[in-house]
Amino acid sequence: MVKRFPVEGKGRCTAVVSDGLVYAVATDPLCADGILAQTRNTLAELDRVLADAGSGKAGLLQATVYLSDISTKPDMDSVWIPWIGPEENWPQRACVGAGLDAGYLIEVVVTAKLL
Repeated sequence: MVKRFPVEGKGRCTAVVSDGLVYAVATDPLCADGILAQTRNTLAELDRVLADAGSGKAGLLQATVYLSDISTKPDMDSVWIPWIGPEENWPQRACVGAGLDAGYLIEVVVTAKLL
């Protein structure tokens, strides 16, 4: 069984659940100014998406963080590290510099297990 969480009218999903795994993506729904604000908003959105799909930080297995400017990684990490919490939550993670839609500074793609 596959359960999808579509974004209305966008042709894509914020999450898909299949075989006990959650595949999810999040960006800042407000497209705030600055990497710190966008990271906070993106991670809050990721919390929401994972909860809706039946998971959370404790279920994270893998994360890819896409940054429009890879030099902002230390600032992103200053928000990520307190958000992710204790070591038992830490996923395998990669950060990649990427061209994102106009105004977006960060996008996070994760795989998590159902909790």
